[in-house]
Amino acid sequence: MTGEIEAVGDIATGALAGHAIDPGATGAHDGAAHGSCLNCGTTLIGEHCHQCGQNAHVHRNLHSLFHDLLHGVFHFEGKIWRTLPMLFGRPGSLTRRYIAGERARFVSPLALFLFSVFLMVATFGTIGGPLGHGTVNHNGTELDKAEVRAEIDKEKKREARLVEQRAAAVARGGNTERIDERLEDVRGDIKGLTIANTITEGKLADPVTTIQLAKTGNGWLDTRVKKAAKEPGLFFYKVQSSAYKYSWALIPISLPFIWLLFAFRRDVGPYDHAIFAIYSLSAMTLGMVGLSIANAIGLPTALIVLVILFGPPLHMYKQLKGAYGLTRSGALWRTGALVVSAYVAAFLFFAAIVSTVSG
Repeated sequence: MTGEIEAVGDIATGALAGHAIDPGATGAHDGAAHGSCLNCGTTLIGEHCHQCGQNAHVHRNLHSLFHDLLHGVFHFEGKIWRTLPMLFGRPGSLTRRYIAGERARFVSPLALFLFSVFLMVATFGTIGGPLGHGTVNHNGTELDKAEVRAEIDKEKKREARLVEQRAAAVARGGNTERIDERLEDVRGDIKGLTIANTITEGKLADPVTTIQLAKTGNGWLDTRVKKAAKEPGLFFYKVQSSAYKYSWALIPISLPFIWLLFAFRRDVGPYDHAIFAIYSLSAMTLGMVGLSIANAIGLPTALIVLVILFGPPLHMYKQLKGAYGLTRSGALWRTGALVVSAYVAAFLFFAAIVSTVSG
């Protein structure tokens, strides 16, 4: 129950934070304005102060407070209902129109991004991600630890048979190259299953063994793996919290990659790329929220995975083509490059997060 309350709090906080960045007409008002603005003292000549933008009429009751909250969440004047369909249906047109100056019609990119991040964190904390909680299967039950251990035993028997085959081949003077390759694969599977087994147990029963299995040869990374192994629950909690806190850093990380795609275009600049990046990140974040809900109500995992694989590239293609006025071929090759750069940007972001958590 506490987790659900915190999730609702996250949603409300996200809405208010986004609304603070994208302030619309807040508070109920009616009739003609008169007198002075209650915020800056300017003489009113309309329903809004022409100096600071505040509404002329400010109501002091619970109804107006509730209205402000709902306004912040849903933008009842229509912004959110104009923005979301275009964000997923015509992302290129939305980006282009916002850059061209249609600001009052749509939710600002930064406000939408902040709200989408709050909503994603709240959703993940309440119902899990699009593929479920880490150790929970699609039926909502805990993974069968006995099955994992049985699989480990099965692979160990395969290893023993291969060792015997190798010994016989050596005795005959035969070539053991193929047997060695199979042995390496089986032993790799055993290591992976052993790590999976310790994770599904909810703890690392033998941290030293697990750390040895996870050795990468990189001193910096191995040090952080060692720290994570001591308290995995705390580590992943810190990673999630830090990723949420520094999610804005994805924007400057992404900009150089987008700029490279249009390095020789004089008609677009950093501002255009920033709007593109923020709307794109918002769409991906809200998409993950939608897929998480789909998973929670029982949609097939295969369908969700299919959307995860092909949804982002399709959205990138449509947004690139519309926002920058590209031909099909121009949009296609840039989409491929943007997909690769997105993975690089995500790696850099999470590397930075892990560094701050384990540093």
